[in-house]
Amino acid sequence: MATSLKTRRHYLALLQELDRRRRTNQLAAYRPYPRQAQFHAAGAQNRERLFMAGNQLGKTRAGGAEWAMHLTGRYPAWWQGKTFDAAVRLWAAGVTGEGTRDNPQRVLVGPPQQQAAWGTGMIPADAIRQTTMGRGAPGALDSIVVRWGGGGDVQADESVLSFKSYEKGREKWQGETLHGVWFDEEPPLDIYSEGLTRTNATGGITMVTFTPLLGMSDVVLRFLTAQEEGRRIG
Repeated sequence: MATSLKTRRHYLALLQELDRRRRTNQLAAYRPYPRQAQFHAAGAQNRERLFMAGNQLGKTRAGGAEWAMHLTGRYPAWWQGKTFDAAVRLWAAGVTGEGTRDNPQRVLVGPPQQQAAWGTGMIPADAIRQTTMGRGAPGALDSIVVRWGGGGDVQADESVLSFKSYEKGREKWQGETLHGVWFDEEPPLDIYSEGLTRTNATGGITMVTFTPLLGMSDVVLRFLTAQEEGRRIG
């Protein structure tokens, strides 16, 4: 009887550990559906990408998964999209501070108001080195330092992810040199252009993920009428 109880407790402990590993490494389990996979793959050839779809169709999840891969250098065997061979500096942005917190930050890090659960988003818990709180919305982060590489012969380094919002204006988007900017929800054209400029020196990328609510806006028109190589609508 004692042995049986001990075995059950051991089994329970194993199940709890498996659940913890699953919750703190969502990136390992990410498998895109066809349209998400097409969006990711387009990054291999296009600096600018747009994922435009209805609500609850996985746009933000796809953006978060890709950003987590670039930040950590953990690209799965099936990956056909853009890759970086060194640590990166990335931005993730939304319309407001609250919107950035509740969408990109939540998907990347975990529930904003539950710090004990940070590490249950797309960035694996064991890769989060440091978090810096923002000054705006409660639970909003300013930036994260993420462990990049370190497996096999790859020297470990650190990537940096900063969170931005459109409401702060174009001036707050100037000066930085970045490898990528992720716009979650449609940005004004001046903000988009400034974000794209931040990536010019590195040959970096921009991603826009949103539900079209503003009609034929300047940003939508930019993609829909794009003829030149380097811009893709997903």
